[in-house]
Amino acid sequence: MKIALLGIGNIMFSDEGVGVHLCRYIQKKYRFTSQTHTLDFIDGGTLAERLIPIIAQYDYVIILDCISADGGEFGDVYFFDFDDIPKHISWQGSAHEVEMLQTLTMMDIVGDRPKTKIVGIIPQVVADTTLRLTKPIRDGAKVMESVLVKHLKELGFEVETIDDKLDIQEVAYKFGTYED
Repeated sequence: MKIALLGIGNIMFSDEGVGVHLCRYIQKKYRFTSQTHTLDFIDGGTLAERLIPIIAQYDYVIILDCISADGGEFGDVYFFDFDDIPKHISWQGSAHEVEMLQTLTMMDIVGDRPKTKIVGIIPQVVADTTLRLTKPIRDGAKVMESVLVKHLKELGFEVETIDDKLDIQEVAYKFGTYED
């Protein structure tokens, strides 16, 4: 099965970029191997519908993104199937969210959306121009990481940690300044 890990968000707006930062962090921290699956890491930024031809190439997509949830608090993490979005969850957490929801819905209309899972977090700050992630998001990113790694193992991946000292904030700063 061809699987994509798709990070969504604007890295210039603090917590809004957590999906992209987490995708890059996971790619740098771990090595994933499988006899039957491939895993690609994609920075989807805020491209929305322009991602359709990319997403359509995959059998399975895991999206890392900001979400909103009734009764939720900053940093709360949710994991759900796009086909069964809980009623208390919406994609209103940032400037790009409605576009991603519409993108996946458009793919449904023409029948080319792969099986899609969402690992979402409630952001605290989405409008400040900074690469700094807030504490609730840095803490929540650890939960997102755990949920994601567990799910990839359930899909059949072997997981090896290649950099256990890596920090998501460091990745955000380096990625945002184009240092590697």
